[in-house]
Amino acid sequence: MEIHPAFFIVLFALMPFLAACSSPEGESGRSPEPARDTAQLEEQVRQVADTAEGHYAVAFIDAAQPETNLFLHADEWFHAASTMKTPVMIEVYRQAMEGKFDLDDTLPVRNEFISIADGEPYSMDIGRDSGDALYDHLGSELPIRELVYSMIVRSGNLATNIVIEHVGAENVNRTMAGMGADGIRVLRGVEDMAAFRAGMNNEVTARGLAMMYLRLAEGSILDEANREEVLSVLLDQHFRDMIPARLPEDVKVAHKTGWITGVRHDSGIIFLPDGRAYVLVILSKDVPEREDANQAGAEISRLVYDFMLETE
Repeated sequence: MEIHPAFFIVLFALMPFLAACSSPEGESGRSPEPARDTAQLEEQVRQVADTAEGHYAVAFIDAAQPETNLFLHADEWFHAASTMKTPVMIEVYRQAMEGKFDLDDTLPVRNEFISIADGEPYSMDIGRDSGDALYDHLGSELPIRELVYSMIVRSGNLATNIVIEHVGAENVNRTMAGMGADGIRVLRGVEDMAAFRAGMNNEVTARGLAMMYLRLAEGSILDEANREEVLSVLLDQHFRDMIPARLPEDVKVAHKTGWITGVRHDSGIIFLPDGRAYVLVILSKDVPEREDANQAGAEISRLVYDFMLETE
């Protein structure tokens, strides 16, 4: 398995956006402006959320002016689904930055893990894994960087379990808490059904994920080289049915989706062509149809984008 060439193309193409996001004045050299009124935006977002089937939480933060924000049911806990993979990736890069390992170090690709509920072994089901290409490498070793790429871009579950076992779920939580993202709880890998039945699940709040992405946008989590690589992986996301769906092509979205039965999420950083950026998290549960959640999330995303254009 090789990293897709688009990974490197996007990395260099997005350098102006990444540089602007790490500067308080942005690419244009403008100073941060006072917080803007989001009352009308909140009313619009609430109308979409209340009309759609299921229950939604939303968090929006202007990266250059965090006081401009919107939080709707943002402190309610949701099953994390695959949104927990971004905190895991950040922890991987943090540990690599501290010299605990090199991202080109290899890990064995195996399909046996230990349940946190009963200590019994369990295996992944290839039929439930969108990162199914990794199963062709069972018995071999792959670089950590490639495993992380599979975990995020194709939301590979096997890759996730290998990686999270390497860095430790407790370390992920410690790092998230240290950056003020208390609304993130990573307990285990994916498909640990004994833990699922026992209610031992990975959970997130919209505010927790938003704070994590805000810290990533600010450049306060990782050094610049690691931050740029993390953003480039998120920018290469394969699943684009929610936040990016109704946005113009020149708007870049560094994001991670997540879904299980009745649950549909999307979360990340949106880079505008003028160098500005904002964080958006959309969580849903009790959703009868996945496509309905995609449409509601895409509509909310477009409302936030329109708000950012109006307040340029």
